[in-house]
Amino acid sequence: MRSRYLLKLLVSKELKVRYRGSVLGLLWSYVKPAVQFVVFYVALGVFLGLEQSERNPRGLPNYAVYLFAGIVLINFFTEALSNASRSIVINGGLIKKIYLPRQLFPVASVWVSGVHFVPQIFILVVACLFTGWSPSLLQLAAAVAGFVIVAMLATGLGLLFGAVNVYFRDAENLVDMLLMIATWASPVLYSWMMVRDELGETFFNLYQLNPITVGVETFHFAFWLPTTDGAEAIPPHLLSIWIPVGLAVSALVLLIGQTVFRRLEGRFAQEL
Repeated sequence: MRSRYLLKLLVSKELKVRYRGSVLGLLWSYVKPAVQFVVFYVALGVFLGLEQSERNPRGLPNYAVYLFAGIVLINFFTEALSNASRSIVINGGLIKKIYLPRQLFPVASVWVSGVHFVPQIFILVVACLFTGWSPSLLQLAAAVAGFVIVAMLATGLGLLFGAVNVYFRDAENLVDMLLMIATWASPVLYSWMMVRDELGETFFNLYQLNPITVGVETFHFAFWLPTTDGAEAIPPHLLSIWIPVGLAVSALVLLIGQTVFRRLEGRFAQEL
């Protein structure tokens, strides 16, 4: 109970500090993904022809929904990992003054990202409803599983890099590089079929081991697929194999992150 109360305080503090002096405040949770969506949609959907049209029947139907479904999840992961990896260093003054469970700082950063995720998912649902969205319970359950996969992965990596960053500040730059790659290493902007067709089944199976890939595909399965009639739009064995694999990989990363964090947290105060 005490840890929950402290976590709530840290989440509240981080939200207040982040939007102190801001005119738009939490509305930035709408503005940033909207701008990102417009840029990607125009560049990829219109200019590069990923949007299905009369001139390009091989494109993706409802590409706008497909794109935004991936963006909201990758934005959650990007924000969560970026802030969690810096959370210990940023709160160094507090850590040196009082004792509280240090792992609450990275976890609070992930929760704050979850707060920002809510308005984005609301916009996605509204957009889906305008395109005839009627999901099944299985599809909604898959989306929840996908979010859990990505949240566990972000928490595990946040604990790992948050601890390492205290000793080696190069960890921040490494995280920035990983996040730059993350958007392109999962089917947010393009279809998984492009990966399979261009690189073959063997590489595609390795590609599917990425928990972010699985999470994005579950969001496409839940939010985009019900607005289309595409029979082959979702990877085979997504529910029976890849979701359990994604959960297992993310749980392993979370375990490794917790183990490393506990081993390194003893000297946080001295190093900071």
